[in-house]
Amino acid sequence: MESSSEMVPFPLLIESNYRACTIPYRFPNDNPKKPTPTEISWINLFANSIPSFKQRAESDNTVPDAKVRAEKFAERYGEILEDLKKDPESHGGPPDCILLCRLREQVLRELGFRDIFKKVKDDENAKAISLFRNVVSLNDAIEDPVKRLENLVKGIFAGNIFDLGSAELAEVFSKDGMSFLASCQNLLPRPWVVDDLDTFKLNWSKKSWTKAVFFVDNSGADIILGILPFARELLRRGTQVILAANELPSINDVTYTELFDILSQLKDENGQLMGVDTSKLLIANSGNDLPVIDLTSVSQELAYVASDADLVILEEMGRGIETNLYAQFKCDSIKIGMVKHPEVAQFLGGRLYDCVFKYNEVSD
Repeated sequence: MESSSEMVPFPLLIESNYRACTIPYRFPNDNPKKPTPTEISWINLFANSIPSFKQRAESDNTVPDAKVRAEKFAERYGEILEDLKKDPESHGGPPDCILLCRLREQVLRELGFRDIFKKVKDDENAKAISLFRNVVSLNDAIEDPVKRLENLVKGIFAGNIFDLGSAELAEVFSKDGMSFLASCQNLLPRPWVVDDLDTFKLNWSKKSWTKAVFFVDNSGADIILGILPFARELLRRGTQVILAANELPSINDVTYTELFDILSQLKDENGQLMGVDTSKLLIANSGNDLPVIDLTSVSQELAYVASDADLVILEEMGRGIETNLYAQFKCDSIKIGMVKHPEVAQFLGGRLYDCVFKYNEVSD
């Protein structure tokens, strides 16, 4: 199930040599009928997530016979993954992270599940909204603009931890919940596995951007306590900000309709976000329906409003690391996220829960 309107390439993407998936699952000389070790590893990663997805589906009270249908989801998706191990070209393969995500969503939707993470998203949004004022006040109290920037970036990483697409984090979350401020303090120390923050800090001091496009990710602390304080800081500097969010639900990613609701709860009666005017803040439907994104296929709406942006930010592991880490743009870009899969950490030569801040500046 994709966007109802025709999809188009993201206009700021340099399409030559673009591959949405960062990690090469196979090479041209690999046997097309035999899965590669990387494909097997990623198929197993998605297989390990089945129990947590099944559990969420079972508790979806909007679906009749949810328990029975959740069992069917687990069986059917598990069979598809086993098929891919036997024949990588089955089910539209060879597999990569986009296909594996798409097949999972297709099975869920065919069985009547539209948003199995709805309840946890609503709960986490409510918690994060209650903390928003405190988090923003702590940031605003930092007088040095560069130190404030660094704190805002750490806030994005801390918000990233609310990710129920990671089997390990889903288990931790179900047991303990997440503490945003503790997460900020417990980030792995710099230098991170990809760390261009110092270069960006220099540019933050000497230049400004007219329009920034954020490809946003998770609900809860991620969008509310991580991205929105950073977006607010850009608004305060005079930058127009576009928040591009999914059209359809996927895992605990925020949708563009949910984002409208979140902002309506955070703005005051004058339409301000804790004293900052939001007239230059725009929410756009990206046309996407997955936790990863192929930038050759976005909504016409997003393509239109983003065409003259001079800063693109791809946030979180799905959009900014597993896909699009090496994507090139016609303007400045940031890929920012936390590494939450061991397979990604190994590929990057970093640690689990390491941070990625990749900044590319385009010369005028």
